[in-house]
Amino acid sequence: MEDIKKWIKKNGSTAFFAVLLVVLLVSPDAKAWLMRQVASTGLLNSNISESKEMNSSTPLYAGFMLKNEDGTAINTADLKGKVIFINFWASWCPPCRAEFPSIQEFYEKYRNHPDMVFLTVNLDDNPELGKAYLKQKNFTIPFITSAGAIPKDLYSGSLPTTVVLDKKGEIRLHHQGLADYSKDSFYAQIDELLIQKR
Repeated sequence: MEDIKKWIKKNGSTAFFAVLLVVLLVSPDAKAWLMRQVASTGLLNSNISESKEMNSSTPLYAGFMLKNEDGTAINTADLKGKVIFINFWASWCPPCRAEFPSIQEFYEKYRNHPDMVFLTVNLDDNPELGKAYLKQKNFTIPFITSAGAIPKDLYSGSLPTTVVLDKKGEIRLHHQGLADYSKDSFYAQIDELLIQKR
């Protein structure tokens, strides 16, 4: 017993960091917390870009079919003239978990704006896992699933992926990976898109 006490006294900090590392490797919520701390610095964030000429005459929201939690179809072509925030996520994804509090905050700030639409698209193999995660964390973000093929310009396989489309359907932000969407600087960029004409 005396040898154990001596070892702990001598190697206490190493043991602490080893336990911390194990917790971070095993717990998705612990990973999410750490990632959230990094994201809060703003180093990982992307900015909304200037409008560019579209490569195609078809807006990116045309023909992209989704469904909401109660199974009602959402045809993105009906969202013409709106600013659309699209976030592709899964409940098992630690970076998705890390950025969700900021998305929830963003959603609460803009959800009643008539020209703003939130499409938080769950990509869990079993959608019930995504629903359970939102309920467990008390998130009120819309639960949306894909009802068909997702355009490659919007999502190419990395989670999380966030896309902002302007009122013309042009991609103004395309960010793969973790970001903080609760910053005043991001809100100012969204406000600029919202005041633009269709």
